[in-house]
Amino acid sequence: MPSNQQLVAEILKQPDGPEIGAFFDFDGTVISGYSAFAFLREQLRRGHLSPSELAELLTAMAGFGLGNVGFSAFMIAATQFLRGVREESYEHFGEELFESHIARLIYPESRTLIQAHLKKGHTVAIISSATPYQVRPAARELGIEHVLCSELEVEDGTFTGAVIHPTCFGPGKVAAAEMLSERYGADLDRSFFYSDSYDDIELLERVGNPRPLNPNNKLRAVAEQNGWPIRKFASRGQPGAMSLLRSLMVPASLVGSFFSGLPIWALTGSKRDALNFSLSVFADTASALIGLNLNTKGEHHLWSHRPAVFIFNHQSNVDLVIVARLMRRDVSGVGKREIGNIPIVGRVMESAGMVLIDRQNTASAIEAMTPLVDAMRVEGKSVCLSPEGTRTLTPKLAEFKKGAFHLAIQAGVPVVPIVIHNSNDVQPKGDFLYHPGTVDVEVLAPIDTSGWTRETIDTHVADVRNMYLKALDQGGDDSEASQLPEPVEVAKPKSKPRKKKTRSAPRTKTKTIIDNDSGTRH
Repeated sequence: MPSNQQLVAEILKQPDGPEIGAFFDFDGTVISGYSAFAFLREQLRRGHLSPSELAELLTAMAGFGLGNVGFSAFMIAATQFLRGVREESYEHFGEELFESHIARLIYPESRTLIQAHLKKGHTVAIISSATPYQVRPAARELGIEHVLCSELEVEDGTFTGAVIHPTCFGPGKVAAAEMLSERYGADLDRSFFYSDSYDDIELLERVGNPRPLNPNNKLRAVAEQNGWPIRKFASRGQPGAMSLLRSLMVPASLVGSFFSGLPIWALTGSKRDALNFSLSVFADTASALIGLNLNTKGEHHLWSHRPAVFIFNHQSNVDLVIVARLMRRDVSGVGKREIGNIPIVGRVMESAGMVLIDRQNTASAIEAMTPLVDAMRVEGKSVCLSPEGTRTLTPKLAEFKKGAFHLAIQAGVPVVPIVIHNSNDVQPKGDFLYHPGTVDVEVLAPIDTSGWTRETIDTHVADVRNMYLKALDQGGDDSEASQLPEPVEVAKPKSKPRKKKTRSAPRTKTKTIIDNDSGTRH
């Protein structure tokens, strides 16, 4: 069974360009489980289905599962309850369900395969028997332009209850792939199709590179007989008892680590030493419980210019563990006010020096963070926070708030960007469970803020965010980067307060500090 890295390496060896097709089934392949079940559960919860409609739907599902009715007949029976519903409202329902449930079901391994094909310029598509309302939000998030699904009939913006034939199932998937390939010049004999189901055997046999992912037993047998490479993903799906226990122990380890430092405080009188000890204990203990490994690039930037304002893009609750692993000591943090409502954990984090702010009240948030300026200037501590303000649903970077940048200006310290690439793989937003994995982290060079002012802060925020976009391979404005001034060497920040300038500095682009050891630009 090849590893995901081997599958990616295979993709990267392919020629660039749209001549190579990369087609993905959706349910069980791109996401764990079936989106139809998520739709059904939510419709039941909201009271969208009457008891008689539910009975009809379950009968249709059972008939299809037993092979008593074909897919088209099943679709007709399953869509009758949509008759008279506005398509716009159902599209909105699909978007809501993606955010609340389906987004966290995306296999990170499938995301990696999709991104590899996109980077090669291949013709990437989701070809699914599901409806577009189940698939399109995920496709958009994954950057997939082409979505070929089973379509429902709409007249005057309202569902009729009919299904457009042919449906995208079995031979219908082959027809969809052939149509797309003809339109964009893809060669099916050189193309890839990823699926978990024997129901897709026709398209798997049609392409030159069939790739079973998470195959059911029937497909696995055929794949082994034909020598097709099989890949089974374990990053999503039903958790075992041990996974649940380990995930429960992670927040408990925060409390235990805090109490482990109390003897040091009692014996030495140093709260700072006690907190530094507790932070390291928590970082190592929580990482072990999760099965978290870090692949860190630019680690020396964590120590070259302290104190500093360290910023990170926020994807997951596991970011707290990642930041603790990286920072280790002499750091204060900023979190949302709601953390204080968590029993015991909230008190521990406040006692450890975390400042809790009301994200909805800018004025009060700025006032609450004022003590952090003294923590940097007088105590020599660093501050770590996310300029996005909250976890993002997906790895896509959100807009930056200005609080971290104002702190750096007031304290006269550098900004150090920490780019977290894939913590969403370990624990997606909305998921309680932690999944073992390796997270790639990139620490960028410290950024000199000595020339920053309130008048120019918008430019600096945009420049730093652009650095993140480029590092995350999410775009970024090369023209902006090309206008950045040459890097200048600055002395390591001192804990003494800087004198305030009497006039505003001219509008300037972000400056990057050079590595004092090597003299090279980062």
